[in-house]
Amino acid sequence: MTSIDSKDIHKIVIACDAGMGSSVMLATTVRKQLKDTGVTVEHTPVNSIPADADVVLCHAGLAARARAAAAPGAVLVPFQIFLGDPAVTRLIATIKKGGTVGA
Repeated sequence: MTSIDSKDIHKIVIACDAGMGSSVMLATTVRKQLKDTGVTVEHTPVNSIPADADVVLCHAGLAARARAAAAPGAVLVPFQIFLGDPAVTRLIATIKKGGTVGA
């Protein structure tokens, strides 16, 4: 199980199939919620996840592809719905309050 302490999260990448639709929407939402934390939030196609991503958020249906494309140390956080998913809510709360994010 890969995990990361919240203080070590510098870059979150939100991946979707094409990197242009749903990931843009979720990236905008997450970026606003993490505005004053210093965490960078980007979106990308699932097959093009940058090597410097600390945490990768993607729909559960794309998790296997995301795991294959992400760097070995990146923490993968799969979710079911693009807005209001408990996994995304937990990630944001952990970054703000401190703690460990694990996959």
